Amino acid sequence: MRMRHEAVFTFETPDAGLIAASLYPESESGEEGRSHGQVKVISESSFEIHVQADDLTALRAALNTWLRLVQVSEEMMQTTKKAGRTNK
Repeated sequence: MRMRHEAVFTFETPDAGLIAASLYPESESGEEGRSHGQVKVISESSFEIHVQADDLTALRAALNTWLRLVQVSEEMMQTTKKAGRTNK
């Protein structure tokens, strides 16, 4: 029997909806490979990422990817706000 590993991260930010929306294309890529992640909006100010993997190595790699995607999305939100160009 193969064990499935899982991690869930919750993020609190006023830009939760926009950041989650930027991550949705990654969620829709399917469960091909050794790992899979999904984004779920919890409220106007929070969202979660759920990452599952077949083994710990794949989980670590997937978490690095997903956490970096969140970081880049947040940085882009801050950059566009400073420039005065945001969707809000």
